[in-house]
Amino acid sequence: MTTILPSNYKPSSKEKFMNAKQREYFRQKLDKWRFELLDEANETRQNLQETSISEADIADRASSETDRSLELRTRDRARKLISKIEEALERIEKGSYGYCIETDEPISIKRLEARPIATLSLEAQENHEKMEKIQKDD
Repeated sequence: MTTILPSNYKPSSKEKFMNAKQREYFRQKLDKWRFELLDEANETRQNLQETSISEADIADRASSETDRSLELRTRDRARKLISKIEEALERIEKGSYGYCIETDEPISIKRLEARPIATLSLEAQENHEKMEKIQKDD
């Protein structure tokens, strides 16, 4: 069953949490984000295939290699992000999307709007970051 969303729909904390409209809204948001990242990756692949590093000047070559390296690192981050987006889409299908993986409490709509791949509530994320800092300081 597909849920049709009004064009101006925005999830609200006044609605029942993760109702069909909210799930469809976040599914569409994640699909769009994934498509944009894949499109950028294809552009990068084409650009890297078209450009050669046979610059005559050593400074130009170094600059080209630096640009290329930066672009590849950006694409690697995008690849990891696509994986997280796909995991979030799976959680939507399973019905667990929007709930903290540590506490099973709802993640706020505001947080999901800002970071639709969030798996932790704000409180759980803060605790996680505190523990990381403590371990780093040891």
